[in-house]
Formats: sequence, structure tokens, C-alpha cells
Amino acid sequence: MRDTTVARNYAEALFMIAEKNGTQDAFAASLSEVGEMMDANPSIGVFLQTPKVDLAAKKKVLRSAFTDRVDPLVLNFLLVVLEKRRQRLIGEIAREFSKLLDEKMGRVHVQVTLAHAADAATEQSITKELSRILGRTAIPHITVDPKIVGGIVVRYGDSILDGSVRRRLAGLRNRLYEATV
Repeated sequence: MRDTTVARNYAEALFMIAEKNGTQDAFAASLSEVGEMMDANPSIGVFLQTPKVDLAAKKKVLRSAFTDRVDPLVLNFLLVVLEKRRQRLIGEIAREFSKLLDEKMGRVHVQVTLAHAADAATEQSITKELSRILGRTAIPHITVDPKIVGGIVVRYGDSILDGSVRRRLAGLRNRLYEATV
């Protein structure tokens, strides 16, 4: 099995527990904190993955690091992941859990590219319009790329909505090349 598939299976199991207890947001926050901590400090991942450190020592470190910081059920889940020797997937499990929560809550993450930085009103307008178009709550991640000249480029899933001036100018140029005089 591919790592993503395994991580998705673990995330689904944890999500079922979270749904049963009504603690999806708390679990997501806990997993996000664990994932961020591991991303920020790669030595944690190395420590958890090294075969030279026995399982009991790894569990002790996890308990001391996360007992007061994450939900107890999430901590127990992490300990099970350690026992199953899937610790390298903790970050991926956190991302998959977040995706499951977004699906359940009807949210979609959208990459938005603008030519210039947007003010708060423009960002709110973009969010509102994208939510209307997509039929789900849009969570835009806005980047600035002056190369698009103007307009907006939206990416979500496998789709791209390109309303950039650069694309329009390229289309106009192509029509002019193809025109017969």
C-alpha cells in the first residue's frame, strides 16, 4: 500500500472516533499541532523513526511532549501509530484528517493568484464569490504574481479558472496571428 493510502486509512479511523465524540475540531487542532511540531523540528521525526531507540522510550517522550498539549484520545492514537511502526506517517495522517474534516464541513481550499496584493474587502469579496460559484465554503490561499498583469487565477482540485489579463492577451495575440487580411 502507498503511504498516502495508509495515512488516509488511519485518518479515517481517527475521524470516526472524533465524530463519535463530537470533537473533530479539537482533534484537528491537536493533530495540526503535532504535525507542525514535527515539520518544524525534523529531529523529532528522526528520533521516532530510528530503530536504535526502543518503543517504550519513544512512547515516554511522546507522552511527556503531548500530554497537556493534545486531546488524550489523539495521544493514545499516536501511541498506537508508534506500536504499528507507522510514525513516519504522522504528518501525512494529520493532513488527511484535515482533508476529511474539510469535506465533512463543506469547505474547499482554493489557490488564488492575483497581480497585486488584495485588501481585506477584496479578499472577503473573493471568498464570498468563490463560495457561491463552488457551492461550498471557499478558503482562499492568496498569492501575488505580477506576471499575470491583472485579473485572477483560481486553482482548486484539478480545475483552473484563469481570468488573468495575461491569458486574455495571449488569446488576442493568437487570434491576431490567425486572422486573414
